Amino acid sequence: MPLKRNNEAPREKTERTLLSYTPELRVLDCTLRDGGLTNDFKFTDEFARELYLANIRSGVDYMEFGYRASREMFDVNKFGKWKFASDNDIREIIQADKSPETMDISIMADVGRCDYQTDISDREHSPVDLVRVATYINTIPAAVAMVEDAHAKGYETSCNIMAVSKSSKEDVTAALEQIARSSVDIIYVVDSYGSLYPEQAQALCSMYVDIADAYGKTVGIHTHNNQQLAFANTIEGIRAGVCYLDATVSSLGRGAGNCPSELLLGFLKNPKYRIDPILKFIEKHIVALRESGVKWGYDVPYILTGILNQHPRAAIECIDKGRKDYSQFYIELSENI
Repeated sequence: MPLKRNNEAPREKTERTLLSYTPELRVLDCTLRDGGLTNDFKFTDEFARELYLANIRSGVDYMEFGYRASREMFDVNKFGKWKFASDNDIREIIQADKSPETMDISIMADVGRCDYQTDISDREHSPVDLVRVATYINTIPAAVAMVEDAHAKGYETSCNIMAVSKSSKEDVTAALEQIARSSVDIIYVVDSYGSLYPEQAQALCSMYVDIADAYGKTVGIHTHNNQQLAFANTIEGIRAGVCYLDATVSSLGRGAGNCPSELLLGFLKNPKYRIDPILKFIEKHIVALRESGVKWGYDVPYILTGILNQHPRAAIECIDKGRKDYSQFYIELSENI
Protein backbone atom coordinates (compact mmCIF):
# COMPACT_ATOMS: atom_id res chain seq x y z
CA MET A 1 0.00 0.00 0.00
CA PRO A 2 2.16 2.91 -1.25
CA LEU A 3 0.10 5.66 0.41
CA LYS A 4 0.64 5.04 4.12
CA ARG A 5 -0.78 6.70 7.20
CA ASN A 6 1.73 9.04 8.80
CA ASN A 7 2.32 11.37 11.71
CA GLU A 8 3.66 14.29 9.72
CA ALA A 9 3.17 17.76 11.14
CA PRO A 10 0.26 19.77 9.70
CA ARG A 11 1.03 21.74 6.56
CA GLU A 12 1.79 25.41 7.02
CA LYS A 13 -0.61 26.28 4.21
CA THR A 14 -3.77 27.90 5.61
CA GLU A 15 -6.70 25.51 5.65
CA ARG A 16 -10.30 26.47 5.10
CA THR A 17 -12.47 27.09 8.13
CA LEU A 18 -15.12 24.42 7.82
CA LEU A 19 -17.88 26.26 9.63
CA SER A 20 -17.91 29.16 7.21
CA TYR A 21 -19.48 29.94 3.85
CA THR A 22 -17.20 28.93 0.98
CA PRO A 23 -18.67 30.19 -2.32
CA GLU A 24 -16.21 28.40 -4.63
CA LEU A 25 -17.45 24.92 -3.63
CA ARG A 26 -19.46 22.96 -6.21
CA VAL A 27 -21.49 19.80 -5.58
CA LEU A 28 -21.73 17.20 -8.34
CA ASP A 29 -24.38 14.49 -8.09
CA CYS A 30 -23.26 11.22 -9.70
CA THR A 31 -26.17 9.04 -8.53
CA LEU A 32 -27.16 7.87 -12.02
CA ARG A 33 -23.59 7.13 -13.02
CA ASP A 34 -22.03 5.51 -9.94
CA GLY A 35 -25.40 4.23 -8.78
CA GLY A 36 -25.91 2.65 -12.18
CA LEU A 37 -23.15 0.19 -11.33
CA THR A 38 -25.56 -1.42 -8.83
CA ASN A 39 -28.37 -2.20 -11.29
CA ASP A 40 -26.81 -2.07 -14.78
CA PHE A 41 -28.10 1.51 -15.17
CA LYS A 42 -31.70 0.35 -15.38
CA PHE A 43 -33.32 3.41 -13.83
CA THR A 44 -36.74 4.50 -14.98
CA ASP A 45 -37.22 7.84 -16.69
CA GLU A 46 -39.30 8.89 -13.70
CA PHE A 47 -36.36 8.16 -11.38
CA ALA A 48 -33.96 10.18 -13.56
CA ARG A 49 -36.39 13.08 -14.03
CA GLU A 50 -37.29 13.40 -10.37
CA LEU A 51 -33.64 13.11 -9.37
CA TYR A 52 -32.89 15.96 -11.78
CA LEU A 53 -35.61 18.10 -10.23
CA ALA A 54 -34.55 17.22 -6.68
CA ASN A 55 -30.98 18.23 -7.47
CA ILE A 56 -32.07 21.55 -8.94
CA ARG A 57 -34.27 22.31 -5.93
CA SER A 58 -31.46 21.35 -3.56
CA GLY A 59 -29.03 23.74 -5.22
CA VAL A 60 -26.74 21.01 -6.59
CA ASP A 61 -24.39 22.47 -9.19
CA TYR A 62 -23.91 19.52 -11.57
CA MET A 63 -25.74 16.27 -12.29
CA GLU A 64 -23.92 13.44 -14.00
CA PHE A 65 -26.26 11.45 -16.24
CA GLY A 66 -24.03 8.42 -16.71
CA TYR A 67 -21.25 7.08 -18.88
CA ARG A 68 -20.83 7.81 -22.57
CA ALA A 69 -19.79 4.20 -23.20
CA SER A 70 -19.22 2.64 -26.59
CA ARG A 71 -22.20 0.81 -28.07
CA GLU A 72 -19.72 -1.32 -29.98
CA MET A 73 -18.04 -2.54 -26.78
CA PHE A 74 -21.11 -2.92 -24.53
CA ASP A 75 -24.37 -4.74 -25.19
CA VAL A 76 -27.19 -2.20 -25.31
CA ASN A 77 -29.66 -4.97 -24.41
CA LYS A 78 -27.84 -5.72 -21.15
CA PHE A 79 -27.58 -2.17 -19.85
CA GLY A 80 -29.95 0.70 -19.25
CA LYS A 81 -29.69 3.94 -21.20
CA TRP A 82 -27.43 5.71 -18.68
CA LYS A 83 -24.55 3.38 -19.51
CA PHE A 84 -24.49 5.31 -22.80
CA ALA A 85 -26.06 8.64 -21.71
CA SER A 86 -26.82 9.92 -25.19
CA ASP A 87 -27.54 13.59 -25.76
CA ASN A 88 -31.09 12.73 -26.86
CA ASP A 89 -31.81 10.69 -23.74
CA ILE A 90 -30.53 13.50 -21.54
CA ARG A 91 -32.66 16.04 -23.43
CA GLU A 92 -35.79 13.95 -22.88
CA ILE A 93 -35.25 14.21 -19.13
CA ILE A 94 -34.28 17.85 -18.79
CA GLN A 95 -36.68 19.27 -21.36
CA ALA A 96 -39.64 17.80 -19.49
CA ASP A 97 -38.84 20.26 -16.69
CA LYS A 98 -40.55 23.61 -17.22
CA SER A 99 -38.83 25.25 -14.26
CA PRO A 100 -36.76 28.36 -15.07
CA GLU A 101 -34.03 26.99 -12.78
CA THR A 102 -31.22 25.09 -14.44
CA MET A 103 -28.23 22.98 -13.51
CA ASP A 104 -25.07 21.99 -15.37
CA ILE A 105 -24.91 18.48 -16.84
CA SER A 106 -21.95 16.11 -16.93
CA ILE A 107 -21.12 12.72 -18.38
CA MET A 108 -18.18 10.40 -17.75
CA ALA A 109 -16.05 8.84 -20.48
CA ASP A 110 -13.69 5.99 -19.57
CA VAL A 111 -10.37 5.72 -21.37
CA GLY A 112 -10.59 2.74 -23.74
CA ARG A 113 -14.31 2.25 -23.24
CA CYS A 114 -15.82 4.99 -25.39
CA ASP A 115 -15.76 6.27 -28.95
CA TYR A 116 -15.26 9.84 -27.85
CA GLN A 117 -14.27 11.26 -31.22
CA THR A 118 -17.64 10.34 -32.74
CA ASP A 119 -19.97 9.90 -29.74
CA ILE A 120 -19.19 13.25 -28.10
CA SER A 121 -20.43 15.99 -30.40
CA ASP A 122 -19.62 19.70 -30.25
CA ARG A 123 -20.96 21.35 -27.12
CA GLU A 124 -23.21 23.69 -29.10
CA HIS A 125 -25.20 20.62 -30.19
CA SER A 126 -25.28 18.94 -26.76
CA PRO A 127 -27.03 19.46 -23.41
CA VAL A 128 -23.79 18.43 -21.67
CA ASP A 129 -21.56 21.04 -20.04
CA LEU A 130 -18.80 18.95 -18.41
CA VAL A 131 -17.02 15.88 -19.81
CA ARG A 132 -15.26 13.88 -17.08
CA VAL A 133 -12.49 11.60 -18.31
CA ALA A 134 -11.75 8.58 -16.10
CA THR A 135 -8.30 7.04 -16.33
CA TYR A 136 -5.70 4.97 -14.55
CA ILE A 137 -2.12 6.08 -14.07
CA ASN A 138 -0.90 3.94 -16.98
CA THR A 139 -3.33 5.52 -19.49
CA ILE A 140 -2.67 9.19 -18.79
CA PRO A 141 -1.56 10.01 -22.37
CA ALA A 142 -4.85 8.63 -23.74
CA ALA A 143 -6.76 10.59 -21.09
CA VAL A 144 -5.01 13.81 -22.11
CA ALA A 145 -6.00 13.16 -25.73
CA MET A 146 -9.64 12.79 -24.64
CA VAL A 147 -9.46 15.95 -22.55
CA GLU A 148 -8.05 17.91 -25.47
CA ASP A 149 -10.75 16.58 -27.78
CA ALA A 150 -13.53 17.59 -25.37
CA HIS A 151 -11.91 20.98 -24.74
CA ALA A 152 -11.67 21.65 -28.48
CA LYS A 153 -15.38 20.84 -28.76
CA GLY A 154 -16.16 23.50 -26.18
CA TYR A 155 -16.71 21.49 -23.00
CA GLU A 156 -15.55 22.06 -19.47
CA THR A 157 -13.35 19.05 -18.65
CA SER A 158 -12.11 17.01 -15.73
CA CYS A 159 -9.65 14.16 -15.40
CA ASN A 160 -10.45 11.59 -12.71
CA ILE A 161 -7.40 9.49 -11.85
CA MET A 162 -8.61 6.20 -10.41
CA ALA A 163 -6.97 3.86 -7.91
CA VAL A 164 -4.27 6.34 -6.85
CA SER A 165 -4.03 4.54 -3.50
CA LYS A 166 -2.20 1.80 -5.42
CA SER A 167 0.37 4.15 -6.90
CA SER A 168 3.54 5.67 -5.52
CA LYS A 169 3.73 9.36 -4.72
CA GLU A 170 6.27 9.78 -7.51
CA ASP A 171 3.97 8.20 -10.09
CA VAL A 172 0.98 10.25 -8.95
CA THR A 173 3.02 13.45 -9.06
CA ALA A 174 4.26 12.70 -12.58
CA ALA A 175 0.69 11.97 -13.73
CA LEU A 176 -0.61 15.18 -12.18
CA GLU A 177 2.08 17.24 -13.86
CA GLN A 178 1.22 15.73 -17.23
CA ILE A 179 -2.51 16.31 -16.80
CA ALA A 180 -2.08 19.82 -15.40
CA ARG A 181 -0.16 20.86 -18.52
CA SER A 182 -3.20 19.95 -20.64
CA SER A 183 -6.37 21.98 -21.20
CA VAL A 184 -8.15 20.23 -18.32
CA ASP A 185 -10.19 22.39 -15.94
CA ILE A 186 -10.57 20.06 -12.93
CA ILE A 187 -8.35 17.25 -11.63
CA TYR A 188 -10.05 14.71 -9.37
CA VAL A 189 -8.76 12.82 -6.37
CA VAL A 190 -10.50 9.43 -6.55
CA ASP A 191 -10.49 6.98 -3.63
CA SER A 192 -11.54 4.06 -5.83
CA TYR A 193 -11.16 1.37 -3.19
CA GLY A 194 -12.40 3.34 -0.18
CA SER A 195 -9.04 2.68 1.42
CA LEU A 196 -7.93 6.18 2.42
CA TYR A 197 -8.01 7.43 6.00
CA PRO A 198 -8.70 11.14 6.62
CA GLU A 199 -5.07 12.10 7.17
CA GLN A 200 -4.15 10.33 3.93
CA ALA A 201 -6.97 12.05 2.06
CA GLN A 202 -5.89 15.43 3.41
CA ALA A 203 -2.27 14.91 2.37
CA LEU A 204 -3.21 13.64 -1.08
CA CYS A 205 -5.68 16.48 -1.70
CA SER A 206 -3.08 19.01 -0.57
CA MET A 207 -0.60 17.59 -3.08
CA TYR A 208 -3.19 17.80 -5.87
CA VAL A 209 -4.12 21.37 -4.91
CA ASP A 210 -0.49 22.51 -4.84
CA ILE A 211 0.16 21.17 -8.34
CA ALA A 212 -3.20 22.35 -9.68
CA ASP A 213 -2.66 25.86 -8.31
CA ALA A 214 0.67 26.08 -10.10
CA TYR A 215 -1.12 25.51 -13.42
CA GLY A 216 -4.32 27.43 -12.71
CA LYS A 217 -6.47 24.30 -12.35
CA THR A 218 -9.14 23.25 -9.85
CA VAL A 219 -9.35 20.03 -7.80
CA GLY A 220 -12.30 17.74 -7.08
CA ILE A 221 -12.77 14.67 -4.87
CA HIS A 222 -14.71 11.43 -5.37
CA THR A 223 -14.82 9.08 -2.39
CA HIS A 224 -16.03 5.54 -1.67
CA ASN A 225 -17.48 4.43 1.63
CA ASN A 226 -15.89 1.05 2.29
CA GLN A 227 -14.64 2.14 5.71
CA GLN A 228 -17.47 4.60 6.37
CA LEU A 229 -15.09 7.47 5.63
CA ALA A 230 -16.42 8.90 2.36
CA PHE A 231 -18.01 11.91 4.09
CA ALA A 232 -15.03 12.46 6.40
CA ASN A 233 -12.58 12.27 3.51
CA THR A 234 -14.67 14.72 1.48
CA ILE A 235 -14.49 17.15 4.41
CA GLU A 236 -10.72 16.70 4.50
CA GLY A 237 -10.68 17.56 0.81
CA ILE A 238 -12.56 20.79 1.52
CA ARG A 239 -10.04 21.67 4.24
CA ALA A 240 -7.20 21.11 1.77
CA GLY A 241 -8.68 23.42 -0.86
CA VAL A 242 -10.68 21.03 -3.05
CA CYS A 243 -13.61 22.77 -4.76
CA TYR A 244 -15.61 20.07 -6.59
CA LEU A 245 -17.37 17.55 -4.34
CA ASP A 246 -18.95 14.34 -5.66
CA ALA A 247 -21.91 12.80 -3.87
CA THR A 248 -24.78 10.38 -4.45
CA VAL A 249 -28.22 10.25 -2.91
CA SER A 250 -28.21 7.84 0.05
CA SER A 251 -24.65 6.92 -0.92
CA LEU A 252 -26.02 4.95 -3.91
CA GLY A 253 -23.01 3.61 -5.79
CA ARG A 254 -20.81 0.66 -6.57
CA GLY A 255 -20.24 -1.63 -3.60
CA ALA A 256 -20.14 0.37 -0.40
CA GLY A 257 -21.34 3.51 -2.16
CA ASN A 258 -20.16 7.10 -2.04
CA CYS A 259 -20.40 10.28 0.02
CA PRO A 260 -24.14 10.75 0.71
CA SER A 261 -25.67 13.89 -0.82
CA GLU A 262 -27.93 14.50 2.15
CA LEU A 263 -24.97 14.46 4.54
CA LEU A 264 -22.87 16.76 2.38
CA LEU A 265 -25.64 19.27 1.64
CA GLY A 266 -26.55 19.38 5.31
CA PHE A 267 -22.95 20.13 6.20
CA LEU A 268 -22.20 22.89 3.70
CA LYS A 269 -22.89 26.41 4.93
CA ASN A 270 -23.87 27.94 1.60
CA PRO A 271 -27.56 28.88 1.98
CA LYS A 272 -28.25 27.85 -1.63
CA TYR A 273 -28.08 24.17 -0.59
CA ARG A 274 -31.16 22.44 0.86
CA ILE A 275 -31.66 18.82 1.84
CA ASP A 276 -35.48 18.58 1.92
CA PRO A 277 -35.91 17.90 -1.85
CA ILE A 278 -33.35 15.10 -1.57
CA LEU A 279 -35.15 13.66 1.45
CA LYS A 280 -38.41 13.57 -0.52
CA PHE A 281 -36.63 11.80 -3.36
CA ILE A 282 -35.25 9.23 -0.91
CA GLU A 283 -38.73 8.60 0.48
CA LYS A 284 -40.20 7.96 -2.95
CA HIS A 285 -37.40 6.30 -4.89
CA ILE A 286 -34.47 5.10 -2.77
CA VAL A 287 -36.60 3.18 -0.28
CA ALA A 288 -38.31 1.42 -3.20
CA LEU A 289 -34.97 0.72 -4.85
CA ARG A 290 -33.69 -1.03 -1.72
CA GLU A 291 -36.93 -2.97 -1.37
CA SER A 292 -36.58 -4.16 -4.97
CA GLY A 293 -33.35 -5.93 -4.02
CA VAL A 294 -30.70 -3.50 -5.30
CA LYS A 295 -27.72 -3.79 -2.95
CA TRP A 296 -25.15 -1.21 -1.89
CA GLY A 297 -23.73 0.27 1.28
CA TYR A 298 -22.10 -0.87 4.49
CA ASP A 299 -21.12 -4.52 4.70
CA VAL A 300 -18.19 -6.36 6.23
CA PRO A 301 -16.65 -7.57 2.93
CA TYR A 302 -16.39 -3.97 1.74
CA ILE A 303 -14.63 -2.98 4.96
CA LEU A 304 -12.06 -5.70 4.33
CA THR A 305 -11.30 -4.71 0.73
CA GLY A 306 -11.01 -1.10 1.91
CA ILE A 307 -8.62 -1.96 4.73
CA LEU A 308 -6.50 -4.06 2.37
CA ASN A 309 -6.64 -1.45 -0.44
CA GLN A 310 -8.17 -3.87 -2.94
CA HIS A 311 -10.76 -3.52 -5.68
CA PRO A 312 -14.27 -4.21 -4.32
CA ARG A 313 -15.09 -6.78 -7.00
CA ALA A 314 -14.15 -9.60 -4.61
CA ALA A 315 -16.43 -8.16 -1.92
CA ILE A 316 -19.29 -7.76 -4.40
CA GLU A 317 -18.92 -11.42 -5.38
CA CYS A 318 -18.75 -12.45 -1.71
CA ILE A 319 -22.01 -10.62 -0.93
CA ASP A 320 -23.76 -11.88 -4.07
CA LYS A 321 -22.96 -15.44 -2.99
CA GLY A 322 -24.41 -14.79 0.46
CA ARG A 323 -21.17 -15.65 2.22
CA LYS A 324 -20.93 -14.93 5.93
CA ASP A 325 -17.53 -16.55 6.57
CA TYR A 326 -15.88 -13.16 6.95
CA SER A 327 -12.69 -14.39 8.63
CA GLN A 328 -12.07 -16.86 5.79
CA PHE A 329 -12.77 -14.14 3.25
CA TYR A 330 -10.25 -11.90 5.02
CA ILE A 331 -7.63 -14.69 4.81
CA GLU A 332 -8.32 -15.10 1.09
CA LEU A 333 -7.95 -11.38 0.46
CA SER A 334 -4.74 -11.22 2.51
CA GLU A 335 -3.20 -13.97 0.41
CA ASN A 336 -3.61 -11.81 -2.70
CA ILE A 337 -1.57 -8.90 -1.33
